[in-house]
Amino acid sequence: MSGDMSVFFESELFIITLNIGAYVFSGLIMKALNIRFMNALLPAIAIVVAVLILLDIDYSTYEQNSRFISFFLGPSVVALGYILHKQVDSIKGNVLPILISVTVGAVVNLLFVNLIFMLFDTDKSIIYSIQPKSVTTPIALSISEQNGGIASLTVIIVVFTGILGSIIGAPLLKLCKITNPISKGLALGASAHAIGTARAAELGAKEGAMGGLAIGLMGVITALILSAFKDLLL
Repeated sequence: MSGDMSVFFESELFIITLNIGAYVFSGLIMKALNIRFMNALLPAIAIVVAVLILLDIDYSTYEQNSRFISFFLGPSVVALGYILHKQVDSIKGNVLPILISVTVGAVVNLLFVNLIFMLFDTDKSIIYSIQPKSVTTPIALSISEQNGGIASLTVIIVVFTGILGSIIGAPLLKLCKITNPISKGLALGASAHAIGTARAAELGAKEGAMGGLAIGLMGVITALILSAFKDLLL
């Protein structure tokens, strides 16, 4: 590969185009094949990884030149507040159940992660990296780095959790005969953060709004629990 081509393939323009193009292409393919159960992120990730390997682009270069997209992770979560504002009447009278359900979800998530990895005597840095797996990426990275986790591992786990939750979440809720839109939205948002909330929004406006609320609450509650009981959870 010539030097000029190498510089182009490692440029911010190419990396951003690759990310967006892979996602759009994956969505079109799944729509054409009528594959409704899979999130477009999964094949998009496979496409991006394949291109990076083929063009010999190292991860640090990819991460640096993806910063424009990474920057909008935070604002995209905040933007969910608009949907939530339109559904504010749904929150009235349900504040306590919402807080309790998300808190229980955060506690169960942390206990599950710690129990599994303690059984296998896993290094603490790995546990710290995986603890915020159900928290949206910007908050998860902050929690992981402050506790001594590995940022790159945290990103992988968070994305995997979101994709898995968006795929199995709705069918699992249906299997459990959970029909309340508030419950469905909170479950998807609390367990699969932004990706799960996107799936919740496909189910309905109220589900999407509750998913957005769950993202914020899950981040705050998880951070508070880890801050207060960090040593007890390991």
